[in-house]
Amino acid sequence: MRDNAWLAGKLTLIVAGMFAFGYLLVPMYDVFCEITGLNGKTASTASAAVETDSDRLVTVEFIASVNESAPWEFRPTVSRMQVRPGKLYDTLFFARNRTSDALIGQAVPSVAPGQAAKHFQKTECFCFTEQKFDPLEERDMPVRFIVDPELPAHINTVTLSYTFFAQQRVSDARLQGN
Repeated sequence: MRDNAWLAGKLTLIVAGMFAFGYLLVPMYDVFCEITGLNGKTASTASAAVETDSDRLVTVEFIASVNESAPWEFRPTVSRMQVRPGKLYDTLFFARNRTSDALIGQAVPSVAPGQAAKHFQKTECFCFTEQKFDPLEERDMPVRFIVDPELPAHINTVTLSYTFFAQQRVSDARLQGN
């Protein structure tokens, strides 16, 4: 009997440890990516006073993807832009819920090459929050960004890529906050 209680206690501690590790994994990964610049994580705010580099043009490419079985239509409204480092730009991504159910989705960004990630700053992005869609709803979602003039000179093209995931289907009452 005593052995069973000891085993149950040990298993409970293991389960609690696994839950804690899973709960902390995402914040730890975000900190790791921020420190190392891996996974294309970008800065979320632009520095206050940045001087525009009027002598340089950088091509920014936009890519959108979803899992082939995902219930979304998702694409950039433009596939590329020529930008001047230090200047603020706006673009849009189009998304449509292709189902008759309300959905919540989340876009995960990535910047390539990895060296450019810390020089690509988004000041406004649909990827900052979950996106709630009514059945068959479609919308344009904004991204406002700036390429830092400190981007290494050998990088002439930066690719901003989003993968859009359906997080869950929700009832109409929950989607509208009731």
